[in-house]
Amino acid sequence: MNPKNEYPQSPLDGGEQGPPGLTGAMPDRPDHGEDSYRGSGRLSGRRAIITGGDSGIGRAVAIAYAREGADVLLSYLPEEEEDAADTAQLIEKAGQKAVRVPGDIRDEAHCKAIVERAVAELGGVDILVNNAAYQMAQPGGITEITTEQFDRVMKTNLYAMFWLSRAAVPHMGAGSAIINTASIQAYQSSSHLLDYATTKGGIVAFTKALAEDLADQGIRVNAVAPGPIWTPLIPTTMPPAKVEKFGSDTPLGRPGQPAELASAYVYFASPESSYTTGEVLGITGGKPVS
Repeated sequence: MNPKNEYPQSPLDGGEQGPPGLTGAMPDRPDHGEDSYRGSGRLSGRRAIITGGDSGIGRAVAIAYAREGADVLLSYLPEEEEDAADTAQLIEKAGQKAVRVPGDIRDEAHCKAIVERAVAELGGVDILVNNAAYQMAQPGGITEITTEQFDRVMKTNLYAMFWLSRAAVPHMGAGSAIINTASIQAYQSSSHLLDYATTKGGIVAFTKALAEDLADQGIRVNAVAPGPIWTPLIPTTMPPAKVEKFGSDTPLGRPGQPAELASAYVYFASPESSYTTGEVLGITGGKPVS
């Protein structure tokens, strides 16, 4: 199939709801691979933590990991419980264990508790996916970004990644993997997402530095840099004019779907990428990541 036509083009209808948004309230619901992803045992017996695992990219990764044979802990905000329950059901339907841990990863103690729950209920940690993120577009630029917003973006996108990785590493053996969600915004930064773009650039640097740090332990660290991907975060945090044209400026002419990223996260978690660490893989609809 022509990739330009494989999924709908904008405008897509995300419904009217506030952040962080729920999948069920979106008239045009994202495709997470519910009906398409087929596993082949590439992650059999592995234990994964996925932050932001309730919806969007996190849900797509959770589905793929479960169908590849991994047990999964889902981290998410309490107000996302409905989405998390749906994702957990899909994991269990694949025959794997799902552990739900609601809470705010801006709290260092909660990040430590997430890892402790994985060790206690899954028996360990082999894969950490630092995927949760917060954004709030400000068309007026830096003068509209409050200190409160800047702090929330930094804590959610950067501090939590640091806290979770630091807590998880002592429980991870050789062959384990940390996978961070960066963004095209690290390379093609938008003024209305100044604070968000700043954190995504930081994630790229963190990924490369941590990969070097953990190489002697046999723990690989990589990142996926998505382009415009259709998730609940988009219609709830961006102006209607931006949502209406979302993804139309890519060479493929449309937004991506979460299902189109899942295989990248599987690759970085599996032995197939045994000689890959410190890498950033762009899945952007043709926008350059460099």
